[in-house]
Amino acid sequence: MIQLATRVPDPAVRRLTTTLYGYAFFSDVVLLYPLYVVFFADTGLSVGQIASLFVIWSAAGILFEVPSGAWADVASRRLLLCLAPLVSAAGFALWVLAPSYPAFALGFLLWGAGGALASGALEALVWTELDRLGAAGRYARVLGRARTAGVLGVVVSGVLAGPVLAAGGYPAVGAASVLAGLLAAAVAARFPEHRPPAGVVSAVADPDDDGDLGWWDTLRAGVGQVRERPPVRSAVLLVAVVAADWGALDEYTPLVALDTGVGAQAVPLLLLLLWAGVTVGGLLAPVGERWGVRGYAALLALVGLALAGGALLRHPAGFVLLAVAFGAAQLATVLADARLQARITGDSRATVTSLAGMATDVLIIVTYAGYGLLATVAGNAVAFALTAAPYLVLALALLTRRRRRAAVPTGVAAALPAGPD
Repeated sequence: MIQLATRVPDPAVRRLTTTLYGYAFFSDVVLLYPLYVVFFADTGLSVGQIASLFVIWSAAGILFEVPSGAWADVASRRLLLCLAPLVSAAGFALWVLAPSYPAFALGFLLWGAGGALASGALEALVWTELDRLGAAGRYARVLGRARTAGVLGVVVSGVLAGPVLAAGGYPAVGAASVLAGLLAAAVAARFPEHRPPAGVVSAVADPDDDGDLGWWDTLRAGVGQVRERPPVRSAVLLVAVVAADWGALDEYTPLVALDTGVGAQAVPLLLLLLWAGVTVGGLLAPVGERWGVRGYAALLALVGLALAGGALLRHPAGFVLLAVAFGAAQLATVLADARLQARITGDSRATVTSLAGMATDVLIIVTYAGYGLLATVAGNAVAFALTAAPYLVLALALLTRRRRRAAVPTGVAAALPAGPD
């Protein structure tokens, strides 16, 4: 895509980025995050019922992901970003007002729908606005900082959840979570959004512009772009594989921590190391965006080796390695998303991004199931290490593909689809 040669209007970029960071922060300052499983148990739910709620949550995300992405491509993306935290907040309010299995199930449906409304729409809006300002090259660093703001929101929720619970019980925790959603929606209203009118060619030439399509045609155009354009398809798959593996393993880190022999009181401290690593990883995006295939493959290899080594060490010191792995995985995810946005063309950007999100959700469910089987047979440490293997396989595949393309004569190589670099 051709970049504008004009000077980037720094105040406009600053308004976009500060709004994005605020939105990411308030979207994740949900005090129910560290407590909802305990809340469900205190309400009387069994482990099986809680597990079924997670399935409902995952299914809701998959169900709503792509349709909401197509909606973001035909409607206002800013509007969807305003609605997303409100829909999630409605689910949280339902939990504390009518604590019961049906209410929890409906709340997870709303939470999944809220996440789907923001997924795709957020990345598409940020990329489009940066591209309009001639600053698309900043996307990776901006997204990395936004992910860091979200991590800080999670940390703040973890710090505040206990005192708020002690002061006002679950109703106070729920009210604070709803308030965070309201603040996120208010911040989202400040997002700039400049969508070219139908039939008008934007200043940035786009030969694959889909025109003024309806919801169904936009959905078909996005699916068709993934199916028919190998560079886009490979970028979607890269995002899904890189994001899903560590996203699923994150849920099992408390079990790995307990296997090191520490008491339950020390588990949050070990997990804090992981969040510190994730924070640093997001901030390193400006460094990582300069890497080619070999650098990115080395990053993925580091993720796989550090995940496996940290778990197999079976010692609290292993969480230093896990923190490195999670930071590298965050960086790899940001870079994969940036590469995907650079390859998408036309007006189906949010739809294609949502397809990557749906693929990620499906792989996360598969990873949950695989981990459960492995842990039953070999324990958490071995299951954790084996589940990290896809990063090593992907790194090897990227290097092999690079060597194969380099061996092809120049004229033929130029006709091959672009790789993930």
